[in-house]
Amino acid sequence: MKTPESTEDYLETILMLSHSGTPTRSIDIVNEMVYSKPSVSIAMKKLRANGHIDVDANGYITLTDSGREIAQKIYERHKLFSDWLVFLGVDRETAVNDACKIEHGMSDKSFFAIQKHFEYWKRSLYKQSSKKGS
Repeated sequence: MKTPESTEDYLETILMLSHSGTPTRSIDIVNEMVYSKPSVSIAMKKLRANGHIDVDANGYITLTDSGREIAQKIYERHKLFSDWLVFLGVDRETAVNDACKIEHGMSDKSFFAIQKHFEYWKRSLYKQSSKKGS
């Protein structure tokens, strides 16, 4: 079953906020996503009910295994597409915004094919630059 785009966005945001090393709370998500407190509160209740997050007594949010799996998948797509667009000459802000639009609708099969091609291409460029430096 396909995970709703909004769920993916929330989980990805929680993952990215967790990379800072400080505990994540709902207000951090409000500030990062620029959504209202009630909207984030409702979303967190749904994420918790679906088993994607845990919220402790202090209000700190952590991803469960299922939540982390979804978040990692979307973050990996986001990173690849934004880096690719920047390489193609798109400014970082536009690339990041466009990556958000691309990352959700693509099948795993198509994404893995693009990822494989991108990695092959990067290795080829690295080999070429290594030969020039020799």
